[in-house]
Amino acid sequence: MFVVDIDPVIVHLGPIALRWYGLLYVVGIFVGLRVALPYARSIGLDEDTAWAVFGPALICGLLGGRLYYVIQSDLGGYLREPWRILATWEGGMAFFGAVFGATGAIAFVAWRRHLSRETLGKLLDGAALFAAVGQAFGRVGNIINGDVLGPPTALPWGVAYVNAGTFAPQRGVAYHPAAVYELLFNLLLIAVLWALRHRLPRPGLLFVTYLGLYCVGQVLIFFWRNNDVLLLGLRQGQLTALAVLLLCVPLYFFFTTNRTPQVRSTGTGTGTG
Repeated sequence: MFVVDIDPVIVHLGPIALRWYGLLYVVGIFVGLRVALPYARSIGLDEDTAWAVFGPALICGLLGGRLYYVIQSDLGGYLREPWRILATWEGGMAFFGAVFGATGAIAFVAWRRHLSRETLGKLLDGAALFAAVGQAFGRVGNIINGDVLGPPTALPWGVAYVNAGTFAPQRGVAYHPAAVYELLFNLLLIAVLWALRHRLPRPGLLFVTYLGLYCVGQVLIFFWRNNDVLLLGLRQGQLTALAVLLLCVPLYFFFTTNRTPQVRSTGTGTGTG
């Protein structure tokens, strides 16, 4: 059993609490950009277009992640106390909501700017790398918070939280470290995307690969998460993952049909791309 005694709050600045979770989100955004921007240049995407999309995608991703969490958890309670919708320090970001929000924003900006399907695919491919890298840092924040746990366990890698500021249901009880499982899967997903980033034949397929593999991972990992069963023995996250996995099929055909095969340019980009 591993004992975690880390205060999720780094420091209190008057009424404001600086938390590890929020700091790691900021670090994840920065590192994700350091990975995604050179990659975007290497596949022929100009930085002006990338930056035009980044702001709306980031804002809509954060809003979508929070709102989807609110909808799928205690919606009635949040409607009775609507100010709590913005209380992210209480915990609560649903990654599928972030995917929906950011993808919708990218598609909308591409439509407004009359960008080609190939350019849209390149933007989404860059977003996939950004999301996978950024989420890994978010999972470290989950580990510190103790807010992504499985059921109690006697396994030697069970994690017990003893700090009163964490979200663990009980202090000193060992739980399945679901956030660690998520992090390990995230690192594997990054490795796969990195290996495939210049190998897939069409723009957009890296995004479809990311989305499909992430959904498969969520279906599996949620069996070790302590969420309520909703339908057919499955939890909310698993049902959402299965629905999104089905959407990957039309997305695949959207990016591959009615087109002359192309060889992706490796460009002259430098750095981590």
